[in-house]
Amino acid sequence: MRRLLFVLILFFFSVTAFLQIPAKAQEPKDILSIEAYDMLNTVPTTYLIDVRTRAEYQFIGHPPMAHLFPLYFMSDQLVQQDEQWEYQLTNNKAFVEEISKKFQKTNNLLIICRDGTRSILAARQLIKAGFKNVYNVKDGFEGPPFPTYEDQNRHKFYRQLAQRNKIPTYNQRRFYGWQWWSLPWTYDIDPKYIYPPDTVVKEKK
Repeated sequence: MRRLLFVLILFFFSVTAFLQIPAKAQEPKDILSIEAYDMLNTVPTTYLIDVRTRAEYQFIGHPPMAHLFPLYFMSDQLVQQDEQWEYQLTNNKAFVEEISKKFQKTNNLLIICRDGTRSILAARQLIKAGFKNVYNVKDGFEGPPFPTYEDQNRHKFYRQLAQRNKIPTYNQRRFYGWQWWSLPWTYDIDPKYIYPPDTVVKEKK
């Protein structure tokens, strides 16, 4: 009897401990640009969301079917990052709210940015907000700087090698990504794909 009681108590504490372990957060699925393009052509209710800035969307170009929803806005504040000067980005506080107005939680949302850095952050926000089918286009529109490897040791080694030998294309882009795959892109802006608040006619002061 005592042994049975001991087993039951042990089982109770084991179950309690298991229930207290936090569930692992769902992560977006990583796909390449060519896979994203194939999904857009073959899978219903699939949409491409470009989370770059307005300026990137207009002047660098974009996939013609990409809906613009900037994750950040470009500010007029100049800051220094790792020996480089750049304009500071500010969070788009309405990012998830605006996407929720246009898309359903069960739609397939393919998130793309320049090189996969911002898109993974945006995709995680959408999953946290309850979107079920979110994909991160990890090679982005322009792709990461050349050369880039997923293995960190190879990445560090070959970047040092390319820099030391003054390879002309070192740290340039378009060796990976949507443009590298020769997928369709354009500079032309279609109003039905731009960030929805930008379509609101503002009254002149």
